[in-house]
Amino acid sequence: MDAHKARQLLAEADLIHSAEVVNSAVADLATQITARLADKNPLVLCVMTGGLVFCGQLLVRLNFPLEFDYLHATRYGPDTQGGKISWRSAPWTSVKGRSVLVIDDILDEGVTLAAVKESLRRMGAQEVLTAVFTDKLNGKNKPITADFCGLTVPDRFVFGFGMDVDGAWRHLPAIYAMKEDA
Repeated sequence: MDAHKARQLLAEADLIHSAEVVNSAVADLATQITARLADKNPLVLCVMTGGLVFCGQLLVRLNFPLEFDYLHATRYGPDTQGGKISWRSAPWTSVKGRSVLVIDDILDEGVTLAAVKESLRRMGAQEVLTAVFTDKLNGKNKPITADFCGLTVPDRFVFGFGMDVDGAWRHLPAIYAMKEDA
């Protein structure tokens, strides 16, 4: 997307959650995660690329020992039954016997996150918890519920705070939705 089109898209978008609301939600999640994992020395895994902004903001608020790594997984093929995923990059750090926290930007349909969680269990993780910054209210029966969730978003195409639109605006501190056609 060229810069002109990106600027126009943002100018026409609807603000869903301001930067202040986003920041407050990250702080609340840090408190919840600290209460649950402070004594576990967890392995925190960022789901690339969408989870990067949320993960970076969250990590600086977690004041307890942890290890950090990342993963990049995607569904592949026409059949996504059985939770099969394609690892673009599996975690470099062993998950065996560990408490693992997977951090992602949005819980949309939940198929990929559920498959990641199951794969990490098969790799030997003692427990796998999930933290998503947003949960899309799309009315679908999702195969997973996040253990920690910051905010909900409407069933619209949203962007900002890790979520992009054609590669643009992932870095925004607030969350927007594309203009709905009248």
